[in-house]
Amino acid sequence: MSARIIDGKARAERLRRDTASVVAELRIKHGVTPGLAVVLVGNDPASEVYVRNKARQTVEVDMASFEYRLDAGTSEAELLELIDSLNQNPTVHGILVQLPLPRQINANKVIEAIDPAKDVDGFHPVNVGRVATGDGGIVPCTPYGSLLLIREAVPSLAGKEAIVIGRSNIVGKPMAQLLLAADCTVTLAHSRTTDIASVCRRADIVVAAVGRPEMVRGDWLKPGCCVIDVGINRVAGPDGKSKLVGDVAYNEALEVAASITPVPGGVGPMTIACLLRNTVVAAARIHGLTLPEAF
Repeated sequence: MSARIIDGKARAERLRRDTASVVAELRIKHGVTPGLAVVLVGNDPASEVYVRNKARQTVEVDMASFEYRLDAGTSEAELLELIDSLNQNPTVHGILVQLPLPRQINANKVIEAIDPAKDVDGFHPVNVGRVATGDGGIVPCTPYGSLLLIREAVPSLAGKEAIVIGRSNIVGKPMAQLLLAADCTVTLAHSRTTDIASVCRRADIVVAAVGRPEMVRGDWLKPGCCVIDVGINRVAGPDGKSKLVGDVAYNEALEVAASITPVPGGVGPMTIACLLRNTVVAAARIHGLTLPEAF
């Protein structure tokens, strides 16, 4: 068998179109234009690319884009002062501080300083707790995007056995919570899991988010499963040039799985699209407005 490729680019484009439609409705009917503020401290090359893409896509869906670029020597107090001003700014509905931050700044303190209602990354402890309890918290972008891709391949999740490999606060833990809320039976595995391959072979849905190149082999997979590869790892190719690979041995998995996300072009495009969606959700909640149920 050869797995169906789950096209993250196409799904992200559909989500952006839906987002643009809702943004237009909020502006026309209620006079509300969702606004996203992105803060970059320093000049990390990867972060520069992410911030540029976020700003471009924010404008493309007719949202307001606010960009703040701070010197690498910015103090923690200065950053917290900016966040406080953004919390108070009524035109800003979403605040994202690009990670990683310079060593002199405590990332946890920065995350906790963001108003939970504007925490469109979904990292604030209040949102983490609300997602865990199913109480309407803002969901982190990568796990939510992964869930949308899973639903592309597995429309009915109830009763399915799922494994999430990786226990990070950003992906692994919230991913497990979302699958549990969708009535899956969930195993959260990690580098210390005993005989992880045999645990993986039971799963109908495999989400790999461990950060190890091609760790999940084809013989770890249950025939006909759905594989969501969150990993993005740069490794040396046979020609000596670097290439991107996921946490799953892609060519091996193609012969076993029913569906799989590629790297790149799978989960990655969904992250910014879900960030834009989260900003619209935050704007609607702040203004007490109801969004279309399907959104």
